[in-house]
Amino acid sequence: MLGPPGMTAFGVYIHIPFCAKRCDYCAFATWTDRDHLQKAYVSAVVTEIGRAVNQGLPVATSVFFGGGTPSRLPAEELMRILEAIPLAGGAEITVECNPDTVSGQMLAAYRSGGVTRISLGVQSMVARVLTALGRSHDPANVASSVELVRAAGFSNFNLDLIYGGAGESVQDWAKTLEAAVALDPPHVSAYALTVEAGTPLASDPTRHPDDDDQADKYDLADGVFKHRGLTNYEISNWARPGHECRHNWLYWQQGDYRGFGCAAHSHDRGRRFWNVRTPERYIALVDDCTDPMQGEEHLDGPAMALEAAQLQLRTRAGVDRALVGEKDRLEFLEAGLVTEVGNRLALTVRGRMMANEVAVRLLSPS
Repeated sequence: MLGPPGMTAFGVYIHIPFCAKRCDYCAFATWTDRDHLQKAYVSAVVTEIGRAVNQGLPVATSVFFGGGTPSRLPAEELMRILEAIPLAGGAEITVECNPDTVSGQMLAAYRSGGVTRISLGVQSMVARVLTALGRSHDPANVASSVELVRAAGFSNFNLDLIYGGAGESVQDWAKTLEAAVALDPPHVSAYALTVEAGTPLASDPTRHPDDDDQADKYDLADGVFKHRGLTNYEISNWARPGHECRHNWLYWQQGDYRGFGCAAHSHDRGRRFWNVRTPERYIALVDDCTDPMQGEEHLDGPAMALEAAQLQLRTRAGVDRALVGEKDRLEFLEAGLVTEVGNRLALTVRGRMMANEVAVRLLSPS
């Protein structure tokens, strides 16, 4: 699943920081008033990639354009970036899109340029829930976007959902789930709304999500997706066999990847490093032939091993039972939070709802 047979998996992430509207829950490095920087930003990203290639950047088995709203860039500008990346044969190339910005012409350009996968930011299919989240797209555009995606020849696409927003009832969430699966997607992501510091959501406690409500909605989602043939392979992701997101799977397997653009993060065998946050500073540094890296950290062997186990626990494969104390293993099996298959422990549906707490108990160093 990580990459083409016989190749070492390596991912490339491209951060596109431009948005039409900033969502109330978003803490990512995105801006609504920087569109005038688009051409300069693309040129800087292409330059940064070129320098990395000259320094031995591995060929990519997956590329992910995220943001922000990558589809806010003109398609030819996005393809300029993709053309600069050395790709393995059969590489997975994903572009995140806002349903309001999707067009047949754009998708045709993506397809001819080598893009293989589209991820649509749906969030909800209920208009007032979208408004409460600070989203701007029309739910009716989701179905038309999926039609355009299929018409352009994309058999692999994702619908991205969020649950737990203020005023969203269980019935609203059920409506979103039914509308989403009615579109017969091969992959769905469903994320619990989280409160990030510095966001409008964080400053309004009356809009903060409720843990019990989110647990109910997660359970409902898992049942609906399972009924439609979508299997959970990571806590927040369900797919038909063969349609799992290869790029995100690389993250969960602690693989290596390189991020390009402002605020982009990279990982190289335990070394993490990241670029400066603002597009203006990023462009200026690249244009000045200066490394745009802002900081880095190094994980030692034990820290790497612990992180690997925590990431594996999020996936359907689970972790080696040898990493877990016998007393904790029996306690969590009895509580119905994990299941045991062979020599591995994996989270149950209930365990997935408490994944962080389970990981802390099961995998903390003794």
